[in-house]
Amino acid sequence: MAPEPLPPSVRSCRVMASLTLSALERASGEQGIWREPAVHRALLVSGLSVLISGLGLLQEDLGPGKG
Repeated sequence: MAPEPLPPSVRSCRVMASLTLSALERASGEQGIWREPAVHRALLVSGLSVLISGLGLLQEDLGPGKG
């Protein structure tokens, strides 16, 4: 039996996490990039986005009134 397809919220959370990790991997080779405030903001925003999406998924899994 084939596994159930993932809901869009799970797919988007995984994509955002993957993009964040990919960007960090690329940026880690450039020393000067960490001096840019925009890099810090982008990292915070993407990390918070993944965190919020993950919390939403956890609440969905727990069901109403349990999260």
